[in-house]
Amino acid sequence: MNITSQIKQPILTEMELFEKKFYESMSSKVALLNRITYYIVNRKGKQMRPMFVFLTAKMVSEGKVNERTYRGACVIELIHTATLVHDDVVDDSNRRRGFFSLNALWKNKIAVLVGDFMFSKSVLLATDHNDLDLLSVISKTIKQISEGELLQLEKARKLDITEEVYYEIIRQKTATLIAACCEIGVLSNGADEALAKKMQDFGTYTGIGYRDWK
Repeated sequence: MNITSQIKQPILTEMELFEKKFYESMSSKVALLNRITYYIVNRKGKQMRPMFVFLTAKMVSEGKVNERTYRGACVIELIHTATLVHDDVVDDSNRRRGFFSLNALWKNKIAVLVGDFMFSKSVLLATDHNDLDLLSVISKTIKQISEGELLQLEKARKLDITEEVYYEIIRQKTATLIAACCEIGVLSNGADEALAKKMQDFGTYTGIGYRDWK
């Protein structure tokens, strides 16, 4: 059993139900969008970020999760997927996880719009259920991810990156989303702001370590 499978053991039931809810969260009346989201769901990655949501949520609630936890996990995965779609367009990449990227199959215009659709779905999923605390987290996360991408592009052009800037790019592009996972996980189960901040810090340092090691 690999390390990912071991980590997933305490949340197997939650992850199975999550996959169904995640697919439903991307549903649309547009047939093209549904074909593309079906393509995405069937070529999923390790789903590490939703795992962080469920593990931290269960940590503060005697091993239980609720519908807000599932919504939080879906919101996070929508944001993560949207950033990957946009990254492939920015990097002009034709492959993702061993398969053709969306921009390779449907071209850049459609890929960008699909990414935008997922960002909007993540926001609507929170607002439709009045999860204003979760909305605050994801809004800040999307902002920081965008700033990190632009900072990286700027430094790639100027070739003047420093170690401090390197870690700032990692924090914004990778760690901020894992921090959001941990924060949303505990907030979904009623944690106070102090604990949410501690879990956010934990996620930030974990994300920096993960990206730097990767």
